[in-house]
Amino acid sequence: MADTQAARRIPAVRLEAFIARAFEAVRISTEESQSIAALMTRADLQGSEGHGVFRLPQYIRRIKGGAVNIKPNIRIVREAAGMALVDGDNGMGHLVMRFATEKAIEKAKSAGVAWVGVKWSNHAGPASLYAGMPLEHDMAGLYLAVGNANHLPPWGGLDMLLSTNPIAVAVPAGEEPPIVLDMATTVAAYGKVKTKAQRGETMPEGWMMDRQGRPLTDPQRANEGFLLPIGGYKGYGLALIFGLLAGTLNGAAMGEGVVDFNADHATPTNTGHVIVAINVDAFQPVAEFKKGVDALIRDIRASQRLPGVDRIRLPGEGSHAARVDRMKNGIPLSAPLAASLDQLAAELKIPPLA
Repeated sequence: MADTQAARRIPAVRLEAFIARAFEAVRISTEESQSIAALMTRADLQGSEGHGVFRLPQYIRRIKGGAVNIKPNIRIVREAAGMALVDGDNGMGHLVMRFATEKAIEKAKSAGVAWVGVKWSNHAGPASLYAGMPLEHDMAGLYLAVGNANHLPPWGGLDMLLSTNPIAVAVPAGEEPPIVLDMATTVAAYGKVKTKAQRGETMPEGWMMDRQGRPLTDPQRANEGFLLPIGGYKGYGLALIFGLLAGTLNGAAMGEGVVDFNADHATPTNTGHVIVAINVDAFQPVAEFKKGVDALIRDIRASQRLPGVDRIRLPGEGSHAARVDRMKNGIPLSAPLAASLDQLAAELKIPPLA
């Protein structure tokens, strides 16, 4: 989230408590509410502004609309040594993905690599939340998902058959921060479009195009156009493949079956995800691997720069810096977002986020 003068800083612990109270108010158990709140706050701490507390009113609307099961039986329905298929029973995506990621880590300890697919889940926040969990176990993580609304047509087409279908990869390092790549297969994730709209800001050219092929920069008119894929037709290809692996392979929604959870608050989405945990120790000693990652990071940072470039950055540096800053100084909330949370508190009859 942009740290503008209009933003106020909220301590992470206070924001997390507010989120938990909101979910308890719609009859999610205290333990599960706290778990969801911790993951959503972690998203805001790392600067994933389109996937943290910004989404809370939307999540609550879908729960109230009956689109989400507040007492799911999250379980494994297919399993082998290095894989599992999880049925989320239409539970909150954060709970489903926490379960799936823990299973992937557990299996990778013995199998070396574990692939866990997920069906009947929901929006779960930023991809890096789950790709990053294996880091705590000296593992690399890889995450794929089918986005929760189609805003991308096939290359050269107009029918919205694909979503932003993100990928995240987290690689542990030693003395350096881990490398964490988290990206949509579109130039901008739709959550960024929504945050721009809430703040009354314009979008850069290149994020969206209207149905006549002209640049679209007004986020209030987003429904008149579509997101653009990264790398042209290559981004379209990635979105398709990731969707097949995270959606179709798991028996989750893909293509025309994807429900737009931005507009529909009553229909289950059957969101599909994939989490892969890679046990570094199965390939080489962890210390040796981390030493090699550190060396590569330093080589890249020290490499020759183009004129006018202040430094060469690596994936994950921005989120790491945001986390350090926001743990110390609080999470910035824009005035429009703070107002929407105050309104939500009034509707739920819980104390506001003061």
